[in-house]
Amino acid sequence: MEAPLSFAPTRDIAGLGRIAHTLRKQVVRMVARTGQGYVQQGLGAADLFAVLYFAEMREQPDAPGWPLRDRFILSTAHNTAIFYATLAARGYFPPAQLDTYCADGSPLEINASERLGPMIEATCGSLGQGLSVGVGMAAAMQRAGRDSPGRDSRVYVMLGDGELQEGQVWEAALAAGNWKLDRLCLIIDANNMQVEGHVDQVQPHEPLADKWRAFGWHVQDIDGNDIAAILQALAQARAVRGQPQCIIARTLVGKGAPSLEGILGHNLRLPAEAARLALEELDALEAQQ
Repeated sequence: MEAPLSFAPTRDIAGLGRIAHTLRKQVVRMVARTGQGYVQQGLGAADLFAVLYFAEMREQPDAPGWPLRDRFILSTAHNTAIFYATLAARGYFPPAQLDTYCADGSPLEINASERLGPMIEATCGSLGQGLSVGVGMAAAMQRAGRDSPGRDSRVYVMLGDGELQEGQVWEAALAAGNWKLDRLCLIIDANNMQVEGHVDQVQPHEPLADKWRAFGWHVQDIDGNDIAAILQALAQARAVRGQPQCIIARTLVGKGAPSLEGILGHNLRLPAEAARLALEELDALEAQQ
């Protein structure tokens, strides 16, 4: 029986795993329609998106502008196959709308845009912008005070590790640390891939955790494909006071489909046969669960 395409929030690890698995299948289907796209990043980040949207963030899909909501900013704004699949599974729009991904005139554009609706907190095009926007949001929350209506709201930003080569990221990081923005949680999708190839062969940035600590951030370094580790890291981040939080999530590109795992294809060509094989592999994995 085909898994459902919409899910209710849960903190059950097995349940979150099933959600992530369904999201991966949606990513392959969506990218397969165009034959090329950001499938590798989407497969790698599926566990992060499943935990954020179904276990961590406070939100109301039927009222996406709810003032008390948590905010999520996808700075890697081209990684939309997984983002849109998650929004549809969470109930922000019908899953059937995913069939219009990247079609002319569709609001499901290759870069996430506020044209889709208020569930997109910011339109981020050039890489490196998202953290600056998140810092502004978190600073506004802090200045409003703990007695404001949104006193418990948090801001989550997802950056790719290739984005860390943008100077704007470090300007935002310095401000957030100096201002002690403890409502700000940064997730770095550290998949070691950028357009030019392997991050370590283009612009090495390790020791990454030490850099963020030097900027005044609370840092955790985790397996970004381990749902239990993601849940634990987010819970620990939420308890931090007086510091912004950075979670370095080490993910595997192509995760879940062995024929795609580890292939550094930033904008991967995905012919019909490769998509069919990937879906068969995901189905086989699902049967084992």
